[in-house]
Amino acid sequence: MAIIYVEIGIVGILLFFFPLLLARRSFELYTKMRKMYLDTIRTLAAAIDAKDPYTHGHSERVSSLAVKLARKLDFIDTEIEYIEYAAILHDIGKIGIEDRILGKKGRLTDEEYEKVKKHPVIGAGIIESIEFLEKCSDTVLYHHERYDGKGYPDGLKGEDIPKFARLLAIVDSYDAMNSDRPYRKKLSAQEILAELENETGKQFDPNMVKVFISLIREEGVN
Repeated sequence: MAIIYVEIGIVGILLFFFPLLLARRSFELYTKMRKMYLDTIRTLAAAIDAKDPYTHGHSERVSSLAVKLARKLDFIDTEIEYIEYAAILHDIGKIGIEDRILGKKGRLTDEEYEKVKKHPVIGAGIIESIEFLEKCSDTVLYHHERYDGKGYPDGLKGEDIPKFARLLAIVDSYDAMNSDRPYRKKLSAQEILAELENETGKQFDPNMVKVFISLIREEGVN
């Protein structure tokens, strides 16, 4: 900067600072826009919490864990951002499911379960029409697919399931097991770990669930 000042003068200093100021302004605008997006998403998720009080806070917990796991798996920043959005909204489709089914104490009938299984399709349909969420729609649509191909809605198998959806399936199941539900009390830490290990390569991507189990043990996630 001293050399620029000597050679060119104050004009050179101004030219030096202009790109920095522009970059700072761009970052400020991005930060504000991202906050606006998250506020919008959390408002949508709150609608589900109001409809299904038994899963209150579920979306936020899943989102926090999904981000941690994505970082552990070395996802790039833009991927982490989209998994955060998708995780908050993964159950938005439950807004189209009857309250009596969502809050039922006891096991669902086959007919009721078939209705519940429609929530990923409903959710994907809701968010795919929102431009900044469009890339999250496949994650929402496929987060109940199983690695062994026995999931829903399309019975995708292995790595045919989008990787965001494979990640979300693990974290979503973990929080469900770690929470009280109308039909059962939450499982113990030992029971949850045993279930995760037992479902490796069946319900869950074997590599991702191995890293997730490591995350739980290392950081004491609960």
